[in-house]
Amino acid sequence: MNDPAQIDPVVKLTLLTRSFEQGGVKIDVLRGVNLTVAPGEIVALLGPSGSGKSTLLQAVGLLEGGFGGKIEIAGTEASALNGDDRTVLRRDRIGFVYQFHHLLPDFNAIENVMLPQLVAGKDREDAAVRATALLEALGLGQRLDHRPSQLSGGEQQRVAVARALANRPALVLADEPTGNLDEATADKVLGQFLELVRGTGSAALVATHNERLAKSMDRVVRLHEGVLQ
Repeated sequence: MNDPAQIDPVVKLTLLTRSFEQGGVKIDVLRGVNLTVAPGEIVALLGPSGSGKSTLLQAVGLLEGGFGGKIEIAGTEASALNGDDRTVLRRDRIGFVYQFHHLLPDFNAIENVMLPQLVAGKDREDAAVRATALLEALGLGQRLDHRPSQLSGGEQQRVAVARALANRPALVLADEPTGNLDEATADKVLGQFLELVRGTGSAALVATHNERLAKSMDRVVRLHEGVLQ
């Protein structure tokens, strides 16, 4: 049996920095962030609007450059990869859920969840089976052939959750995933999201400013003045 201490963390950030220039003034958004997320761990990233939560998730998600420090995803140092290899790592190991669902409007629910699997080279029939299972687990078994415009906001966001988990990622990044929903719907969607993430064994880093929702996760870290507390 493997020693848990020898298992690579899903995320390891070392002295992560990010600065922007605005009106000729340098703004340090991230000032040396250190963070480790273990396999299967769900971590809430708390902080007010403008604190840099989205910037931190963009770094972990390998969505843009310009960061200083070291980013390791599932044992791979991202800074050592070329653009194509970073794309493959992001595609195969990371799932994303945003505040706004970003579903493709011309595709129905099952097709939206199948798409990332097809891009990754999965057989179409297998992709449909996986998509159906995820959507049914989220209570959308009767909505598989509905397009986003035919779904409620909560249903759209649940499809986005299923899409994020379609390729069985090691890590799910969620940026205010229920911020666009009313409180009752947000609670329901978040509960289903956490249950499904735990069921798949993925780790998750969830950015939110909602203290109440953060308490339902395994650990809470706070971004304050560019560093984690």
